[in-house]
Amino acid sequence: VLQRAPGVKLVALFGPEHGLAGDAPASAKVANTTDKRSGLPVYSLFPPRRPTKAMLKDVDALVIDLQDIGTRSYTFAAAMRWAIEGCFENNVEVIVLDRPNPLGGLKVDGPLLDARVKSTYVGAFRVPYVHGLTIGELAKMAKEAPHVLDVPEAVRARGRLTVIPMRGWTRAMRWPETGLNFVPTSGYVQNWDAVQGYPMTGLGAYFDLRPTVNFDIGFRTGVGTSYPFRGVSFKNVKSDVLEKELAAIQPYLSGIRFARVSVPSQKSGQPATGLYVQIVDYDAWRPCELNFWMMKIACKLSPKNPFAEMKGRDPSGFLNHMGSRAFLHELATKGANVDVMLWLKIWRDQARVYQEQSKKYWLYR
Repeated sequence: VLQRAPGVKLVALFGPEHGLAGDAPASAKVANTTDKRSGLPVYSLFPPRRPTKAMLKDVDALVIDLQDIGTRSYTFAAAMRWAIEGCFENNVEVIVLDRPNPLGGLKVDGPLLDARVKSTYVGAFRVPYVHGLTIGELAKMAKEAPHVLDVPEAVRARGRLTVIPMRGWTRAMRWPETGLNFVPTSGYVQNWDAVQGYPMTGLGAYFDLRPTVNFDIGFRTGVGTSYPFRGVSFKNVKSDVLEKELAAIQPYLSGIRFARVSVPSQKSGQPATGLYVQIVDYDAWRPCELNFWMMKIACKLSPKNPFAEMKGRDPSGFLNHMGSRAFLHELATKGANVDVMLWLKIWRDQARVYQEQSKKYWLYR
């Protein structure tokens, strides 16, 4: 659209994690390249990097058009933040084209990110794990709130940001209410089901998607290659054993239930079985709470506490996603005796305060 627009000269493209086409694997380094359709240079902002002065040569304004999924550790909002920082440093205007938060603008849930855990990759904003803001509202926060951007305050103050708001979107709208088709945002987030599953199991079954991490909680997301973030299983544990453990915590969970599913394995042809997480009451559903019960169950089903401190184990990747050093310490020291209900109450209280404070960045009601 920009290339064909009168009065506009498109000079460069920039890509987030998964690349410009969204087909690069999670966490994979994406190289700079040339776009075959337009012949323009494509500068990768992943692994995390700001656009440099050289990348921004001849750029008057950088347009950001990314579909976020409403969960803190999804890296598109972080890519936006890096882009804003680089542009503000180099006196380039930033224009953010806003898009819906698929989970709606009223769901806020999960741990608030500790200040010491803030990272450029999966913890770019100090918000709860499900933050209830659109990507345009996060940009507004980055511009207006001190100490969000890693640039001098004078640079932030003089930086130029324009957010183009949506028409017709309200905070109560989930993705189905928008009437829009969901275009896959990454390899594991192909549809609305996965968007809902990402904050629900993405922490509890985090490590199987990232094999370079040097310890394993035990949970797996998906059933075979189906149901990413909605199916759950546990390494070397039969489905009926896991089903019994999940049934025991069912009374403490809001708006969800579990159903056994079976799909043929593409490799062996034999059926792969697992448990599918159904959302039966969206209003009652608290998106993040299942993760933390999964962590408690992992401590029970694993031969050793998978969160315990030991030589050669680096929990930083998990911590940067989950966000709470205190909860990780509880997991490491208490294991299956961790009081999940207590922590969920603490986080709900924090979320209420955060949501009230975040209203200053709202563009929609």
